[in-house]
Amino acid sequence: MWATSGNNNQRGSITIIATEYTLLNRENKMTKTALIKSKKKIALIAHDNKKVDMMEWAKFNIGTLRHHQLYATGTTGRLIEMELGLEITVLESGPLGGDLQIGACIARGEIDFLIFFWDPLAQLPHDPDVKALLRVAAVWNIPIACNRASADFLISSPLMCQEYHRILPDYDSYRQRFNQ
Repeated sequence: MWATSGNNNQRGSITIIATEYTLLNRENKMTKTALIKSKKKIALIAHDNKKVDMMEWAKFNIGTLRHHQLYATGTTGRLIEMELGLEITVLESGPLGGDLQIGACIARGEIDFLIFFWDPLAQLPHDPDVKALLRVAAVWNIPIACNRASADFLISSPLMCQEYHRILPDYDSYRQRFNQ
């Protein structure tokens, strides 16, 4: 997708800064990216009415999931660990702050991919947390699947087993807005 040599072709060149890269886009503006390695850091979350869907989906995709680093909120993580024997970093249950913990991991660059089977018909006491999680995933431009169909499309993508340079939005002007 991007040239890795020092030549200045149409796509530009890459300067490596740890796992962050700076690209020159077509307008010769700098674009930062983060490297998503071939072993993805995947967060799994399912609301109560969607846990069966998540379990069936995880069971069907166990061969792929076992090659990645998995994180999950409380009950979802424990169920997948018990039923499928996958190693998972289990955080708090969603209503106890687990959704927010996953969101913080995304903001720190510790989660590459979010599979979140949320229930659009259930009114939840932690709805603001759900909205915050989906918002932070969009803010940091990570792949999100909110149902089995989108999760199937994402996990079966050829990008699942290779490195990917995720474009990082440029929030420098936002961060500096009061420093002028």
